Formats: sequence, structure tokens, C-alpha cells
Amino acid sequence: MVFDFLRRGAAGVAPEAKASAAGPVVAWHTGGRVAWSPRDAVSLTRTGFSGNPVGFRSVKLIAEAAAALPLVLQDQAQRFDTHPILSLMRRPNAAQGRAELMEALFGQLLLSGNAYVEAVQTDESLPVELHVLRSDRMSVVPGADGWPKAYDYAVGGKTHRFAAENICHIKSFHPQDDHYGFSPMQAAAMAIDVHNSASRWSKSLLDNAARPSGALVWKGDGHGVMAEDQFRRLSDEIEQNYRGARNAGRPMVLEGGLDWKPMGFSPSDMEFQKTKEAAAREIALAFGVPPMLLGIQGDATYSNYQEANRAFYRLTVLPLVTRVAAALSEWLSGFTGEEMMLKPDLDQVPALSAERDAQWARVSRAEFLTEAEKRALLGLPALADGADG
Repeated sequence: MVFDFLRRGAAGVAPEAKASAAGPVVAWHTGGRVAWSPRDAVSLTRTGFSGNPVGFRSVKLIAEAAAALPLVLQDQAQRFDTHPILSLMRRPNAAQGRAELMEALFGQLLLSGNAYVEAVQTDESLPVELHVLRSDRMSVVPGADGWPKAYDYAVGGKTHRFAAENICHIKSFHPQDDHYGFSPMQAAAMAIDVHNSASRWSKSLLDNAARPSGALVWKGDGHGVMAEDQFRRLSDEIEQNYRGARNAGRPMVLEGGLDWKPMGFSPSDMEFQKTKEAAAREIALAFGVPPMLLGIQGDATYSNYQEANRAFYRLTVLPLVTRVAAALSEWLSGFTGEEMMLKPDLDQVPALSAERDAQWARVSRAEFLTEAEKRALLGLPALADGADG
């Protein structure tokens, strides 16, 4: 037996016809299937960074703040004012300065969970140039022991293989992947879809004069069913004459027997603005950016902007910069054979000036501490002559 009763104009006659209150209604609506965007790095970058203002601003805010943080180079004995590593970081390549290179590095790390820095060498000494490579083009080549033995970079249909020692791979923690990191963009993917969908819904409402859909009710010849040619003609007229921004607000002319019944919730009932704000807060939460810094309404986590900015640097920017600087310094130290350490200079972070002033005052008043112990607590290297003062 073939069940074709769902098709309009199906062959055959039903053995029995029953009256139904829903029979005369022609409903216009969308399907209820939930559609999520792909979760690969390229798609997430397109929908969450290029196509979403909250994701874009979160990544830019973190990357620019982290790249602007001054770095200091020191070893166990002293802090260097001049050093080949500092010169390399100050001008990593002919096209970029330190801020541009570091912003690209932090951006790749935030978008994909992975950042790759290439070392260009002319001999066995320190690299002469550093370049940040696109994470979506890079793939890890694991060795027999499971550790990366090389990196393949694919572009333009060609693949170039880098030796493992020439690539600094910085990745975020991923509990289910041995070679690649987990990005905040993946954690925020569902909220990004909700935010983008709410924006598209608002745009659709504007295109239709900010009115929800409705139904045309047929009250014609008493049979409760429209003829096939009437149904198709009505559908074509609605499609051509009453949809889109050009026809917004245009009055509908109904023939005898047709009645318009609005249905669905109004935008105020559905509270799409609150839905967008909730999704925006979730996106900001995934990146570690206080919503107040993004201008998102309804966030009362911090009492003022200064407090939110301090929390942003303390909880998001500094841990990120510290981890990336440590990875870079360890990698670069392998070329020179020296044990060097790059770290953010906390004394030059304006958002943390109040904390640093309080710490300096507290340590300086501690008379039971030696000069060397005070310098250690403040993150400073020991004096060159080893004197306690």
C-alpha cells in the first residue's frame, strides 16, 4: 500500500472524508530542525570572527592587549637591556614588528587553539627571521614515538615540510587531542550560532515590516479545500508581491473566501534582544573577556570599568602572555644554548598599576626580608654582585 496522502493532488479518492478545523488553513512556517554551523577551524573563523561582532571584538581585544604588553629578557643573574633575542623580537621580519607578529600569533591561538612560529636560519645560530604561519594550513607529522617529527604546510596545492626544530608549536589545552589545541571559538560555537541566528531573524523581521508570519484561511465554497490551480496561483502571488523588503508594509488584497489570520509571537514576546545579549555574554565568557568591556548591557559582575579591565588583564591577558612568552623563550634558547626567560613586564601594565604599587609598598616595609628576597618577590633578578644591600 502506498501512502501518498501527504502529497497535494495525489491520485485516488479517500474512502472517507471527515471535517477538520485545520482543513481550511494554509500555514506558512519554517521547519523545526536545528541547524548548527560546522566546527572546523575555517568555518568557525568565518562564522565566529568574520561574521560575529562579539567574537571579532573578543579576539581583537585579547590579541591587541597581549601584543602590546612589554616583554623583558632575563636569566638567573641579570635582566638584559640588549641581547640578540631582544633584537629579533623587536624586528622579527622585514614586514612585521613585534606587535604585529605577536598579534598574529595570539589571534591564531585564540581562533584555532594552535599557533605556529617559523624560524628562518642561515646557520646554526639564532634565527634571522620569525614568521607566524596560518594554523588551518599546518598539520602535525607524528613520529613512531607519537611526538611530532615534522610539520606540513599546505598552500596552493603544494606542501612544504618543516623540521620540528624550526617550528614553535604553541597550543591550548585539549583533553582529547594529542597534537592540536582546543580554541575558545569551539567552546563558544553554540552561542555564536544563537547570536547569528537571532541577528538573521531580526533582519528577516525588518525585511517583512517587522511582522511575524500568519495563515490564509479559506472560507470559500464550503468544501474547505482550495482547488489545485487556486492554491498555486495564491502561492505565486504571495511570493512575488508580498515578500521581501521592497514589499514591506504593502497591503494584501484578498479575494472572496480568503481571510488573513496573524499567528506567532511578536518580537517583544520572543525577547530576541535578550536572547542575543545572553548569547553575547556566553561568547565573552568563553574568551575570558568581561562583557562590560564589550558594551554588553545587563552585566553587573564588576562595579566599574576599571575593575573589569583589571580582571581582564589579571585573569586572561597575563596568563596567556606568560605561557606564550615562556614557550618562545625556551624554543629560542635552544638555538643559542643559553637559558633565557621572556616574561611580561608587570611594572609597565597600566591596568595593574594599583596592584603593583601596593605590592611594592608591602614588600619594601618588610624589614625581615633581605634585599635579594625582596627582589625575588617582585620578580626581579638578583643583583650582579650578589650583595644584599
